[in-house]
Amino acid sequence: QVQLVESGGGLVQAGGSLRLSCAASGRSFSSRAMGWFRQAPGKEREFVAAIMWSGGRTYYADSVKGRFTISRDIAKNTVYLQMNSLKPEDTAVYYCAVDSQPVFGSPSRATRQYDYWGQGTQVTVSS
Repeated sequence: QVQLVESGGGLVQAGGSLRLSCAASGRSFSSRAMGWFRQAPGKEREFVAAIMWSGGRTYYADSVKGRFTISRDIAKNTVYLQMNSLKPEDTAVYYCAVDSQPVFGSPSRATRQYDYWGQGTQVTVSS
């Protein structure tokens, strides 16, 4: 059974930084995509970033490109989301997720494609 445990959320002022971690366990993630999504109050869950476990190719939503960096540590089975220059509109619950199907092109940005989800971690950016 795949388990994803996020950590690292918190309260930060606009312009500040946070690093989220997602510890993954339960299976091999070779050729799989790992994604970060977020959901603000009253809004749908949206794609933030994804990384291919094999090869490390990264993909970003336009709204975070240049400010956020997704990475992974294969030895620790952990995915990170480094968030810099945070804005109040980045306030949301952040979730990591795994697409259990092998990905041979670009990872999906659709929430429905991802099978396993963490419990979420709150990020609040004050103005």
